Amino acid sequence: MSTTFAEHLRRYGPDQPLRPVSLPEARSYCRHLALTHYENFSVASLLLPRRLLRHFHHLYAFCRWADDLGDETDPAEARRLLGWWRQELLDCYDGTPRHPVLIALQETIRTFAIPPDPFLDLLSAFEQDQVVKEYETFEQLLDYCRRSANPVGRLILHVTGCYNPERAALSDAICTGLQLANFWQDVRRDWDIGRIYLPREDRERFRYADADLRQRRFTPAFRELMAFEVERARDFFERGRPLIERMPREMQIEIELFIRGGEAILDRIVAQGYDVWKRRPTLSRVEKAALIVRAVLGRWLRRAGWPSLTLRVSRRAEGVSPPVNRAEGVSEQMWRAEGVSPPVHEATA
Repeated sequence: MSTTFAEHLRRYGPDQPLRPVSLPEARSYCRHLALTHYENFSVASLLLPRRLLRHFHHLYAFCRWADDLGDETDPAEARRLLGWWRQELLDCYDGTPRHPVLIALQETIRTFAIPPDPFLDLLSAFEQDQVVKEYETFEQLLDYCRRSANPVGRLILHVTGCYNPERAALSDAICTGLQLANFWQDVRRDWDIGRIYLPREDRERFRYADADLRQRRFTPAFRELMAFEVERARDFFERGRPLIERMPREMQIEIELFIRGGEAILDRIVAQGYDVWKRRPTLSRVEKAALIVRAVLGRWLRRAGWPSLTLRVSRRAEGVSPPVNRAEGVSEQMWRAEGVSPPVHEATA
């Protein structure tokens, strides 16, 4: 357990009596968590509507606590602590929150009439992580993504007043793409903590042996497997991209940044030859800031009527050639393998 979270747990955990906390104190605590635990928040938050910022802090603090309870505690304790956090959430909905995060979150829940389902789904995913260490099929992995990632997008839709079934479906595609990109980025890190998110059926399809997995070997089979998974994630971003134009202008850049950030990680995986065993593909702070600048500039250029120029500029700035044959035909192979015809992509630049 990290020293920082251990201190939070000692102060606000289930084994300590909680002193009464005012709403301003609770808001301040959530803001502190958001700005000190998530390195991108202080930059990305510059683009968020001021009126919504504290509510994003509240959502982040709830997710941060849930994540740390699952990953930063002893596995034997994690399930008990997650059960306690679930009860704290239910008490919040019953009108009796005690924890500072839930005191602040209650304000957000009431302001935007957020149902408990997204929060409960998130907790069920964190609980599943304690018992499920490997996935047999991609469908099983998608079910996990439905609960581990998609609720975050739905919470954002609720807070921005944009929730409806159509936007929720598009948001789900983006969030699943982000979760998959994170899985492929963290293959080595997850293996080190005993988790395998590469579905067994895919490993068998590309003949990547369990013995190679155990030895963390980069082989031609692993390269083909990762190329397949990268394109799979990329297609989820394509499915969700129409959400950008279906959101209010004040949130369009944020949604675009989610997509650009995920795609940048996938591009980095491709750039290092799909060898995620050798090193974890990451973006520097400068590169992350550049994503924001390009998203803002691209949005302005599109509004000025220059979409083709925008695409060329952004792709060149990211050091990536405009896609022609994506991952050497892996995308088409993926669609064929899943029993459907591959989509026809119109050229945009």
